[in-house]
Amino acid sequence: MAIEAVNTGITFCFLGLATGMLWANITWGEPWPNDPKLNGSAIATLMYLAYLVLRNALEEEQKRAKISAVYNIFAFPIIIVLLYILPKMTDSLHPGSGGNAAFGDLKMSSELRPTFYAAMIGWPMIAAWICSLRYRVRLLEKKDLNA
Repeated sequence: MAIEAVNTGITFCFLGLATGMLWANITWGEPWPNDPKLNGSAIATLMYLAYLVLRNALEEEQKRAKISAVYNIFAFPIIIVLLYILPKMTDSLHPGSGGNAAFGDLKMSSELRPTFYAAMIGWPMIAAWICSLRYRVRLLEKKDLNA
C-alpha cells in the first residue's frame, strides 16, 4: 500500500508542479520565481523520487520494506517542514507569508467558495481512490503470478 501511495503522490506532485508553473507564469510573470514554497515542493518531489529509487534498488522484499519504511519516517517530517513551516517563516509570493494576506484574510467571492471547498475535499478523495485502485490492481497481479 505504501508504494502505491507514493506512486499516486508522485503523480499529484508532478501535476501540481506543472499546473503551478502555469499559474505562476500568469500570476507572477515567470514559471519558476524563486519562492520557498515552490522550491520546497520540488525538493519534496525529489525526495519521494529518491524513495522509489531506493525501493527499487533492493531485491529482498523484507529488507526493501524495512529500509523504505525508515526512509519514509525521516522524509515525512522533512516534507512538513519544507511545505508548511519554512514558507511561513520566510518571504513568499504565496498567501499567508511574507506580508501577503492568508486565505482567511482574503474575501473570497460567494461564487468561488463552493468550488474551492469542493476542490479541498475532492482532490484528496480522488487521490485516495486512485491509490486504492492501484493497490487492488497490484494485488490482482500478485495473485496471478502466484497462481
